[in-house]
Amino acid sequence: MSYTEEMIGKEQDGMLEQVDARSSLAGSNKMEILLFNLGSDEKFGINVFKVKEVCQAGKITLTPNMPSGVEGIVSLRGHVMPVLNLAKFMGMQPTELYQTMMVAEFNNHILGFLVRGVDRIIRVDWDKVRATEGMMSDKGALITAITELEDGSLISILDVEQILANAFGEAIVGNVEKVESTHDLCIFFADDSMVARRKIAEVLDKMGVKHIQANNGHEAWDRLKAMADSAQSAGANLHDQIQVILTDAEMPEMDGYVLTQRIKADNRFDGIPVVMHSSLSSDANRSMGRRVGVDHYVPKFDSIVLSSTLRPLLT
Repeated sequence: MSYTEEMIGKEQDGMLEQVDARSSLAGSNKMEILLFNLGSDEKFGINVFKVKEVCQAGKITLTPNMPSGVEGIVSLRGHVMPVLNLAKFMGMQPTELYQTMMVAEFNNHILGFLVRGVDRIIRVDWDKVRATEGMMSDKGALITAITELEDGSLISILDVEQILANAFGEAIVGNVEKVESTHDLCIFFADDSMVARRKIAEVLDKMGVKHIQANNGHEAWDRLKAMADSAQSAGANLHDQIQVILTDAEMPEMDGYVLTQRIKADNRFDGIPVVMHSSLSSDANRSMGRRVGVDHYVPKFDSIVLSSTLRPLLT
């Protein structure tokens, strides 16, 4: 058995077992992190769900006009993908020893991340993961959260969305049609990525829909409960205040699966659909969403798909 199969799971024959194992995390408020290093004492992590395999980089073909930090392209198992050197993005000095590649699937795209080496997979509770937003750090913009191991060492979890935005630019919001309505419409959304929140807000603004945002599932649930309590006290229908709840899947403190479970368990939210908007676009993640009651699943980031999914729900 190869190293890849031991750590990540087979991509074809073992897919059913992999889906079942991953689906078991739904509603548990846990995540699995692949630990890796970039040649320093600092430890980094990436959600296992994003990683298809770990392998040697092989021959990287240099191409002209590549953004800084993008080493070139490589062909692997029928996919031609860009290869990003994470050390360069983190402001570190990489060496020729960076030959381990994590192959990731993100927003329906395949790409490779060069690292010094990988360590192991750990399972952590989301409520032990803390957002880094607002922290002063030279790498802070590229780190979405931190968590602590039993030995007290800290793990920095990558904000892959921000890294890709830095490398290739942010997704362009296309020509989104405005929603015609005789009354005010509002969507509540939660996402831990600044890039994602900015893009979602841009789509909703073009749709002419008001929005309320939260930076993680815990904050979202606190604010949604407060809104439900207020509506209940006033004898009002919460659905008149918010028509849709849009949530990311992986977020510090509380993930989108637990957030969805809590919403679906509270009858004050009856009639308000939950849409999961995630860069984790595999069948396993869709299955996890269905298990906790997600009404619609939209992979990031396509403004037309997002708006077309939301539009019929805004009634």
